Amino acid sequence: MARRLTLELKLHRVIVSGPARNVPAEVHVREEEKVREDRNINDHHRDSDSGVCASEEGRSKDRCCEESDIEEDEDDDQGQDDVEVSEDEAREDKGSESEEYDEVSKDQGSEDQGGKDQGRDDEEYVEDGDEEMYLSKDGKIEWSSKTYHPSGPRAHHRATERDTDELDRGRRDRDGQRASASALPPPSRGPKGYAAERVRDILSAFQLFVTQRIEKTVLAATDLEGRRRYGKAGEWKAMHATDLRAYLGLLILAGVYRSRNEALESLWHEESGRAIFRATMPIKRFHLYSRLLRFDDRELRAKRLASDKLAAVRDVWDAWTRRLPRLYDPGPDVTVDEQLVPFRGRCAFCQYMPSKPAQYGLKLWVACDARSSYAWNMQLYTGKSVSGTPEKNLGSRVLLDVTEGLRGQRNVTCDNFFTSYALAQRLLAERPLTVVGTMRKNKPELPGALLATKGRAVFSSMFAFTPTAALVSYVPKRNRNVVLLSTLHTGDERVSADRQAEPDIILHYNRTKGGVDNLDKLVGTYSCRRKTTRWPLALFHNILDVSAYNAFGLWRELRPEWMRGKLNRRRPFLEQLGRALVTPLIERRRHLPRTEALAALVRAVAARCAEAARSAGAGSGVRRGRDNRNEVDDGDDGDEAQPSARQE
Repeated sequence: MARRLTLELKLHRVIVSGPARNVPAEVHVREEEKVREDRNINDHHRDSDSGVCASEEGRSKDRCCEESDIEEDEDDDQGQDDVEVSEDEAREDKGSESEEYDEVSKDQGSEDQGGKDQGRDDEEYVEDGDEEMYLSKDGKIEWSSKTYHPSGPRAHHRATERDTDELDRGRRDRDGQRASASALPPPSRGPKGYAAERVRDILSAFQLFVTQRIEKTVLAATDLEGRRRYGKAGEWKAMHATDLRAYLGLLILAGVYRSRNEALESLWHEESGRAIFRATMPIKRFHLYSRLLRFDDRELRAKRLASDKLAAVRDVWDAWTRRLPRLYDPGPDVTVDEQLVPFRGRCAFCQYMPSKPAQYGLKLWVACDARSSYAWNMQLYTGKSVSGTPEKNLGSRVLLDVTEGLRGQRNVTCDNFFTSYALAQRLLAERPLTVVGTMRKNKPELPGALLATKGRAVFSSMFAFTPTAALVSYVPKRNRNVVLLSTLHTGDERVSADRQAEPDIILHYNRTKGGVDNLDKLVGTYSCRRKTTRWPLALFHNILDVSAYNAFGLWRELRPEWMRGKLNRRRPFLEQLGRALVTPLIERRRHLPRTEALAALVRAVAARCAEAARSAGAGSGVRRGRDNRNEVDDGDDGDEAQPSARQE
């Protein structure tokens, strides 16, 4: 008959049961004597706390009886071999860490491998004991060690693979959390009906963001600047919409060819350059447009700057940011973070961020879909107010601004710059939206018990709860912890089944925190940015990059069969977009270029346009104008029909 031995690992405060392998009888006796002595000591402490102390004679009598019982158990092979441990003793050891037990089990030798595996299975739950209350540093919030919404899995146990799969599939309403939002329908994700009706080709998807209203503003300001500087000399010709689109198309193509840091002369070179650049416009005209491109009346700007630091681009910026949320519905997870547009020129609100690759530039607050990285809303940070007074609770104000309009069962993931308990409660009550984010250690709403790291094991977790929020303090390294706040996981104390034993809150944060960082990376891959000393132009380049990426997101979801199976579909999309923008200007050329390569390119473009006109029929021009028309623009007034390239 196999003998079983129950060992109490005092160091790790974990009860582990497993079969003993070839253990001598005297070892059993010593272990059992040790356990019984510890039990007597614990009984003595409990009696002392209650005011009752056992007499010395009674204790010696009990010890003699226990020694006789041990001798009888040793002589009787059929007797009871397990040492029973009271429930009070098991409850006494609180906050045990199963990861420490794993490390100690490895030191016991390979001969106990089977027992170790069985012990890991038996150690599914660890009893917590009585509830503890933690008071926040400001004394206003009372946190509990027990959740107010107990979930199906018991507290502080390792999640199984099935539990992890359920978390990944987005079980968002367990434990009765977000009761106020439970009656709302699940959020729809993807392009809205307005966008689906108007996206007919790649160019129309891009023009949903860079609308005719924006084009008119840029054309009017640029023509005004051109007449002021070159009108008397007769060097300036009115800039039409076809010229502006061709200029934007060349910028996008330069980004596709990874030529943003390449000199323009090399792009227009007869032998080593790209033929499409020379076929579209001369390099002098491209330089002229880059030098004169404006977004407002420069002479009237000083008066508006007194109350608005974005006076140079206010009309274009507001018109563009209003378009972003009207075309796409984000999914259940939204990421809010910062983006840095590289710029090193003169600017009153230029920021220095050493953690970013560019370090210097314009800071943007971005809210985007965590899965597709669609930029849903943006806000430019302009530093202190015009009065010079620093703003308090900047992070809370920014997050409320960029998430304005979000409704339904959605969660916002943000970093410690934004996260606070007051903000989480406000979002939950007003929107309602949940929040998952890291917390700074100096927040007054945090309890001191969760900030201490001395004596805590690596990969250990401590939880604290209120009826609407949950805190977790996780130790990834020795003497270092990270604190996260969640109003989504109010009843969840589960940890992953891997070695690091990360809580579900941290797993969810890691899975959804990279939406803006991924957008920044993708935009920078094929960016159309050019070197400039004017911050409005640098910001406009970023508008083009984000618009092209958002247009690709709409096109990819509305046309999933387009280039299916290709690993990189964004580069062909941008190349086709750039060619579609420059084609009307190339088609308008009256004379063929002298270079044979350019002449062949112009003939090919003319042949494609003629073939498209024949296939579309006599009414193709009218239909094309209607296809590119945005009937509703920013909710102010409708746009006029776009004139064809020949008419301009």
